[in-house]
Amino acid sequence: QVQLVESGGGLVQPGGSLRLSCAVSGSIFSFNAMGWYRQASGKQRELVAGITTSGTTNYGDSVKGRITIARDTSKNQFTLQLSSVTPEDTAVYYCVGGEAYDYWGQGTQVTVSS
Repeated sequence: QVQLVESGGGLVQPGGSLRLSCAVSGSIFSFNAMGWYRQASGKQRELVAGITTSGTTNYGDSVKGRITIARDTSKNQFTLQLSSVTPEDTAVYYCVGGEAYDYWGQGTQVTVSS
């Protein structure tokens, strides 16, 4: 049974940075792709970052230039770093992975506020 567990959410000051981690139980090597979605209150869920097993990345337009997704196969996890955050980045962030994003974490709340 594959499980994904996010960590690192919480309150972030505007202009600051956040780092989220997604721990994978089961082998990360079985994933064709990994990524991060987010959903703000009252808005549609959006893909903000994705990475394939070959290392190809893609980023959402709303965060491009401020975001980095990375894999750490030695720790069986992948991470998200987002800088220069604004209140518009407030959302529940979900990590996803699998053949085609089959598996989802439970989500972690990120709130950007002073």
